[in-house]
Amino acid sequence: MKKINGFKTYTLEEVLKEPMKNKKFRIGYEKEVARLSLIHQIKAARLAKKYTQETLAKKADMPQSVIARLESGRSGMSFETLSRIASALGKQIKLA
Repeated sequence: MKKINGFKTYTLEEVLKEPMKNKKFRIGYEKEVARLSLIHQIKAARLAKKYTQETLAKKADMPQSVIARLESGRSGMSFETLSRIASALGKQIKLA
């Protein structure tokens, strides 16, 4: 904890220290971090290819709104959707 301009500020690690002791919270947190990481990778791959959301959607044979919702983090995706997007980006899905 630091004080900045009279306000107490905390790092993310400090805020999560107690909740991470709870197994259900930790598992949920780790799943959400993985989901957001996947979204980031998809968007980064799209931008690296200089595709618009519309271009990627056409190549994946889906509406542009699906790509927009996915990249915004507002919705999840099915394996089929992920597979179509990966294929349109020339990527392979590797499960760990």
